[in-house]
Amino acid sequence: MENLDKENKYYRAKARVEAIKKFYLSLASYVVFIGFLAALNYWVNQWQYAWFLWAAFGWGIGLVFHAVKVFGVNAFFGRNWEERKIKEFMQDDEIHNKWS
Repeated sequence: MENLDKENKYYRAKARVEAIKKFYLSLASYVVFIGFLAALNYWVNQWQYAWFLWAAFGWGIGLVFHAVKVFGVNAFFGRNWEERKIKEFMQDDEIHNKWS
């Protein structure tokens, strides 16, 4: 039973790594392709109308949804963010009060 649990954890972790890898590949494709479109836009009409921004905006929305799917809504704060910050502030307070 324990071996099966370890195997399931491994496959879940592997699937998560694959999802993160796909996101970063999508992000790299976005940067390269939008950069190409920006250069083409500049070459064709010298920024008279920045039409490449429409593609950047549309693809960017999809990229944001992809990031939320991969990293979750609370990617910046995470699950334990509050607890970590409380401990960090308590340690800072101990250090500063120690020398006062």
